[in-house]
Amino acid sequence: MKLFDRQYRFMFGGFEVGNSTPEQPTALRINFAVEKADTETPNTARVSVWNLNPEQLATLEEKDCFTVLRAGYGRNMTQIFTGTVTFIKTIMDGADRETVMEIADGRVPLRDTYVSLSYSGVVNAQLIIDDTAADMGIAVTYSHNAEFADFPNGFSFVGPGRVALDKACTTSGLQWQIYNGVLQVKKKRDTMNRNAYLLSPESGLIGIPKNIVISEKGAGLGEQPGVEVTYLLNGAIGISDYVRLESREIQGFYRVEWLELAGDNIQGAWQCTARLIEV
Repeated sequence: MKLFDRQYRFMFGGFEVGNSTPEQPTALRINFAVEKADTETPNTARVSVWNLNPEQLATLEEKDCFTVLRAGYGRNMTQIFTGTVTFIKTIMDGADRETVMEIADGRVPLRDTYVSLSYSGVVNAQLIIDDTAADMGIAVTYSHNAEFADFPNGFSFVGPGRVALDKACTTSGLQWQIYNGVLQVKKKRDTMNRNAYLLSPESGLIGIPKNIVISEKGAGLGEQPGVEVTYLLNGAIGISDYVRLESREIQGFYRVEWLELAGDNIQGAWQCTARLIEV
């Protein structure tokens, strides 16, 4: 386990914490647990930061405070989560103040966006998705092989934006998710990124991979053979990404089905735990 040069930046409302300075050679302590899954349910994070100043606390306590968390080693930091604070409390931890936050990805656009859409004639599902994303105020990306069905008799809808996305994607055999503030659309159980990341002891794999069975009954796929792995914190590997696993016990190609990124810059873990489905 690498205990040295753990770096993070936590940004919110014009503030950024995580830097060290001559006056404060050790960055404020942070502890986080980010959970991501290949579902339309918003990804979530639980973040604690110690000894924030009153102005920073007041900003975080404002309604729908938007946050960005980057973490890694040295200069190699990646964005591991963005989202809106949904719950916050500050408690005493000995002589220190611990501020605990629960954060959800895509909370505001999913909660607040209502759309009124009306198209005559033949309309392609991609146009519906594009217009809905624009109303939500978020960018949209598509997987390389996404295909879009036509609505031959037009399309009309008034209601929550997420329901409009459901209708357009279901008709096309696609699924959507807001991931780090971006709407991602892809074929079900597919990937946004065709590259495969190497996971080996040399590239950060920790311990021995465990053979598991992952239930995918909700997706109509029954139970799938898989592997649970732990590796050094690496935010570049995301949900649905391909992984080439090379350990003495297990080798093969897998897709990331579930992911937890957990870290504490002072003590404890600074790592990822992933459940992988065999490809």
